[in-house]
Amino acid sequence: MKKVILGMTATAAVLLAACGASDVAGEGGEGDTIKLGSMFELTGDVSAYGTAEANAVSMAVEEINAGGGVDGKQIELTEYDTKSQDTEAASAATKLATQDKVSAIVGPATSGATKAAIPSVNRAQVPLVSPSATDDSVTLDDSGNVQPYVYRVGFQDSFQGVSLATFAEGDLEAKSAVILGDNSSDYAIGLSKTFKENFDGEIVAEENFTADESDFSAVLTRIRNEDFDVLFVPGYYEQAGLIIKQAREMGIEQPILGPDGFGNETLIDLAGAENVSDIYYTAHFSMSSDEPEVKEFIKNYQEQFEAEPDMFSALAYDSVYVIKQALEEAGDTSPEAVNQALENLSDFEGITGTFSFDENHNPVKSATIVEMQNGEEVNATEVSPE
Repeated sequence: MKKVILGMTATAAVLLAACGASDVAGEGGEGDTIKLGSMFELTGDVSAYGTAEANAVSMAVEEINAGGGVDGKQIELTEYDTKSQDTEAASAATKLATQDKVSAIVGPATSGATKAAIPSVNRAQVPLVSPSATDDSVTLDDSGNVQPYVYRVGFQDSFQGVSLATFAEGDLEAKSAVILGDNSSDYAIGLSKTFKENFDGEIVAEENFTADESDFSAVLTRIRNEDFDVLFVPGYYEQAGLIIKQAREMGIEQPILGPDGFGNETLIDLAGAENVSDIYYTAHFSMSSDEPEVKEFIKNYQEQFEAEPDMFSALAYDSVYVIKQALEEAGDTSPEAVNQALENLSDFEGITGTFSFDENHNPVKSATIVEMQNGEEVNATEVSPE
């Protein structure tokens, strides 16, 4: 666990804890501060995503505070590490909502961790905005009713599957596909299902692997003997990077499609830049964008963290500004008021696009398909499937 108090001294933070949050700032923050919670996977299996998002959250908060805060109030940021464990995510959400008494929570990065946090935020009635939890069921309960305190800034998996199927047929003129997915992952299973339902061509073969595999030679040998136009790999960068490397080294030259889980520099490290050609994946923004706001974000992130931002950084950055807009429109720091403003949020202009929340708390936005050649992003295509 790590707590960062922005705009306050360490001594003041200790005094705040000793007095009790309600004695100094009130629920959600009164007086000169607004309490914001941050919970991400800073260590563990998916720390590459969580760290990038936590960095962007802290950068956004620092920017907002330097610009005068929100209605003259400084944001006080409290951070927790979920350790890439769902139980830790549930615990962090409870602490932020009930002990730290925040106005809103940003994070976690992954769908499983976000789902684990939902009971806590629903009980405490504190809104949570996940930058990148893409599982369709995140914002809906088992009966299909909207989760009242949960929102996301990234598009959901079904939208990715539709977008990739549309792109494969229209832009790549694919008539046939092979699917190679992680059968132990809800993320991969959902993406495979949606892609199959929306791809009008032939699914020549569907192969599986599990998250702990690193040698894909057997399954790739079977795929190599098939006649197909594109290979769809719904998965995360850890496995995708190795699959790309081994596929290219075995002579599989067809375009490889993937979801937003491809969007991390580690994929290139694992695959080798020379193998990362004719790779296409869904993204929430493009590093090659000419938009001044995007260029400024990239520049500031690079200067502060000495690393390239990715789409997960961008989504987290926008998530903070989404909450800022909700706070300004609510004119109130209470979680209830912020949640009401989030429900009604429209025409938000961020670096991942302009969007409003629909009735299921999903952003209405288009997808970007990034093209990689020799390990570099060379093109970005906007796809808006109907």
